[in-house]
Amino acid sequence: MKLVAPSVELEHAYHAFLADFIAHDPENAGFYEPQQPFAAHVAKLFAEQNLPLNDSTVPCHHFWFCDEFMQIIGALRVRHHIDSAYLSLEVGHIGYDVAPSWRGRGVGKQLLAQGLAAAKTLGLEQVLIIADEDNLASRKVIEANGGQLADIVLGQQQPSLLARYWCQL
Repeated sequence: MKLVAPSVELEHAYHAFLADFIAHDPENAGFYEPQQPFAAHVAKLFAEQNLPLNDSTVPCHHFWFCDEFMQIIGALRVRHHIDSAYLSLEVGHIGYDVAPSWRGRGVGKQLLAQGLAAAKTLGLEQVLIIADEDNLASRKVIEANGGQLADIVLGQQQPSLLARYWCQL
């Protein structure tokens, strides 16, 4: 399994990834639903590498996690910095998702391990990773990758408990 840059050549695989979310995790499917033609969606993901800093966005690299058949089984985002109150409290440097039908197979652990390596190549020395406090599977993935629990806080924009972890790279 490996991280790859988004690509129009993976359109069919991306739609299968999205269909998995729609069928098994509809609450989070909208995050992956393209709002424009697929080629424009991929271009938008690449454009986010050069976003200016504001309260909710910063430059961000997007990756897809593919199996040996180039099926997309996960997605990962690495934010270059988290220089706003919202990002530093509720979002963190790295966000990731495993396709619902691939959960519980160790994919998240591998996905995050490769994401941490990608963050290091972007020049980051430590990263903040945040999971919902009650998402024990995600918390185990973070801890298995060396994450040290910093604190549990109440989110301000999304009022739920959040477990915040730091990983040294």
